[in-house]
Amino acid sequence: MNLHTYKIKDEYKTSVAYFSMEFAIDQALKTYSGGLGFLSGSHMRSAYDLGQNVIGVGMLWSYGYYDQARDNHKELKAEFIRKRYYFLEDLNIEVKLNINSHPVYVKAFLLKPETFGTAPMIFLTTDYEKNDHLACTISHKLYDVYEDTRIAQETVLGVGGVKVLEALNQKIDIYHLNEGHALPLAFELYKKYPTKDELKSKIVFTTHTPEKAGNEEHNIHKLHQMGFFADLDLDQVRELTQIYDDNFSLTLGALRLSKIANGVSKLHGVVSNDMWKNFDNIAPIIAITNAQNRKYWADKPLSDSFEKNEDNKLIARKKQLKKRLFEIVADQTGKLFDPDVLTIVWARRFAEYKRPNLLIQDIERFKKLVTNSDRPVQIIWAGKPYPFDMNAIHIFNELTHISFDYANVAVLIGYELALSAMLKKGSDIWLNTPRITREASGTSGMTASMNGVINFSINDGWMPEFSKDRENSFIIPADPNQDIETQDRNDYLNMMDILENQIIPTYYDNQDEWIKIMKNSMRDVLPYFDSDRMADEYYSKMYRVN
Repeated sequence: MNLHTYKIKDEYKTSVAYFSMEFAIDQALKTYSGGLGFLSGSHMRSAYDLGQNVIGVGMLWSYGYYDQARDNHKELKAEFIRKRYYFLEDLNIEVKLNINSHPVYVKAFLLKPETFGTAPMIFLTTDYEKNDHLACTISHKLYDVYEDTRIAQETVLGVGGVKVLEALNQKIDIYHLNEGHALPLAFELYKKYPTKDELKSKIVFTTHTPEKAGNEEHNIHKLHQMGFFADLDLDQVRELTQIYDDNFSLTLGALRLSKIANGVSKLHGVVSNDMWKNFDNIAPIIAITNAQNRKYWADKPLSDSFEKNEDNKLIARKKQLKKRLFEIVADQTGKLFDPDVLTIVWARRFAEYKRPNLLIQDIERFKKLVTNSDRPVQIIWAGKPYPFDMNAIHIFNELTHISFDYANVAVLIGYELALSAMLKKGSDIWLNTPRITREASGTSGMTASMNGVINFSINDGWMPEFSKDRENSFIIPADPNQDIETQDRNDYLNMMDILENQIIPTYYDNQDEWIKIMKNSMRDVLPYFDSDRMADEYYSKMYRVN
């Protein structure tokens, strides 16, 4: 069965199956939580644009990640609402897996390339009548809170994905693990490629985070019991992965079963090599910097004005986009923001290390900032905490309560593709505050730059490859060698100093300089941080067949 309805170019004829736990393709398709999904979605769009022989393989989450709502106190409320997608085609494929000594059946649906302009994509589900209730729940919620369910999800993605591709008679040259979630595919493939060298020649791996939570570990006996190893015995698994203790790292397993791996920025490549330097027989880790699909993310009238060097039209369009964003702010909060006022946005996955609350470290200084009527600012926060991360939810709710006191401060819910795009088009400053070396890439700032937003950031992730301080961005100096408390305090002081003494005066007193920085940002982000470059690099550096 030929799933590609577009012409494959000769330079991209190697067939690739790209496995990811999440894909952010369109607002209508809730199969993602955050940056990993945004990245994989852009990759699938560029694969289509370039004519690449790629098939995406993911999970069809019946309840998505979660729907962000508010309770009666305006605090975060996670709702799980069933989704149905009438634009997916039932492939009439069913494969059987063994999970926790029970038969589980997996059904496959196709997202055709022409629907949203992507590579063909296969979405897997267990949520149908042939399975019992417990088996149905495997594909209910992305990143389920229960460990056994998470392991079952990864088994369905990896083992089920390989079996579905085989049932569809797809000849695959390279299997790309976008993070370690789909690692079970390696154990299923081992049945077909029974030497380690042959197996490794088929697999490449992208690691996305230095965070411990993003590098999953489970008890090896639990994984074996759950079927994670595709019914291989434990001696075979240990021999293949050279993991002999009972704590099994998915990332280490992936590094030992891949021919090549990559970090997602040049800095992350260095950090990843340092993280894994004490482990033998791992794949070489190179760097392929993440990127985003310009065609999808960039506002075309804004881009046209920039390319024609029409500054008046550029500024006018920016003001229009701010007004559109502020309609959302008004609808959610009852606050009327002013398009002439400097607007700062912090919006991304809510995680403690990203420090969404850095701006309020000194609440009196924050109050002074947001009550200055001579040089006013407007601040918007948005993002989804993991629905069972009480610390992150507490931070979100704290910011929400603080926002009640100010007409120019808002916390928005519904941080999905549509809102993300609007925030990146309607803001002036994109604030990024991770603890340095802990942000592997941070692609949201790329799409902000494509829309005339100036990055105000810790110099982490992709930023060292892009930033020219005070020329195309504003950089917050940070020292990774400090303890967390010192680092947070110094980063806060540096951030506020730059905001109060450079950013705000430039915006209000030197519009020509502001426009220059804004245009430099738009110029410097392309073409390197367009995902067409990234998708091409994967072919030239990772997908070569020996």
